[in-house]
Amino acid sequence: MADADVVQGSGAGQLAQLRFLHRVARLATTAQTWDELLETVVDETRDALHADVSSLYLLDRDGVYLTLAATNGLDRFQIGRARVPFGEGVTGRVAASRQPIVIPDIKDDPRFLWVRGIDQRRFITSMLSVPLAWNDRTVGVLNIQTERTREFSQADVAQLGAIADLLAGIVEKGRQQQEAEQRAAELKAIDDARTELIALVTHELRTPLAVVRAYTDLLAEEPPLEGRSSRDQERRDRRASWHDGTIEQIERLNRLVDSILASVRVVPDQPAAVEPTDIEEVVREVVRGLAPILGRHEIVIGAGIRLHALADPPRLRQMLEHLIENAVKYAPPGTHIRIDWRMAEGMIRIGVQDEGPGIPPEWRERIFEPYARRDTHTARGSGIGLYAAKRLCESMGGHLWCEPAPAHGARFVIALPAAAAV
Repeated sequence: MADADVVQGSGAGQLAQLRFLHRVARLATTAQTWDELLETVVDETRDALHADVSSLYLLDRDGVYLTLAATNGLDRFQIGRARVPFGEGVTGRVAASRQPIVIPDIKDDPRFLWVRGIDQRRFITSMLSVPLAWNDRTVGVLNIQTERTREFSQADVAQLGAIADLLAGIVEKGRQQQEAEQRAAELKAIDDARTELIALVTHELRTPLAVVRAYTDLLAEEPPLEGRSSRDQERRDRRASWHDGTIEQIERLNRLVDSILASVRVVPDQPAAVEPTDIEEVVREVVRGLAPILGRHEIVIGAGIRLHALADPPRLRQMLEHLIENAVKYAPPGTHIRIDWRMAEGMIRIGVQDEGPGIPPEWRERIFEPYARRDTHTARGSGIGLYAAKRLCESMGGHLWCEPAPAHGARFVIALPAAAAV
């Protein structure tokens, strides 16, 4: 009868432990926050083992220290501050060996390490420490301590070890989620700050541009002829052309500011106003406007039949400006920059081709990412032009991609829906 009672008592103890583990798992997985999860761990552990103090230390990602993550008996101010070197003290040794340690009386055990800053007014006597391991990697250490001397049994060690085994995966996955959320928040803060900075800088550019335009107009003023002919009409015409060219460049800078602002917005403020657009007319207009920076290159316009695409003309001009400026930056002086267009599968494909160093296959997608720069010995990019061009193209329902040029160099292709062919 006595043996039967022992077996029955052992079965009841195992059932109670299973119920406890189930309760801990349920409470841990339903915790709303990381702090609530860790508080649940230490509270349930202390109560289950009838201890006075329970503390959880997590191993830092560099593996050098274990940091106090939760406690219900020590000074809570030290959470996140108190640290134990890996391999030192009872906690550090348990983390390093992944073996539990039982200390009946810490006064007689030289392995116990008094951690500076932790409130020790409550005198701790006995201690049981077990490791938290997940996928053959140490996650942390779970400790329980008592004020009075206590001989922790093998059943206590097994129970605390079972709790640690259960919690290791829960804690590690929760920690990874918290770190991922923190990284996402940091990246968003960086992106917001960058967006704000770019918006501020581009906004501040508008005032000096307006001033430059005003002074340009003043410098271009000529005294009225009042019925008489100019003695130097050629000079007057030349000054007028310089004025017109300067105004065109100021307007281009204004469009560039608008383009940069549009590139940092998730969605453009206004939808594209697409209409049938004469491709050759827009191309020649852009080339005329960029003439001051094209003098060292040979521009070849592959004029064919007149084609019309469904496009927003100002956005198309901005796109072509970005692509041609990119070709000018990367193609050596004296080389050709070719612009052509053709019909293919109901789309108008406009190509901007240079004879520069070309773009490696692994970069043909990355170059359209914001602030991605591929610097070469001939040029350094800002990382915004191609990204802005792609966003402008997509806003019109088109596509922009890069491919190798037939001979050497890079070829950028804009594909827009065809409106008509004349």
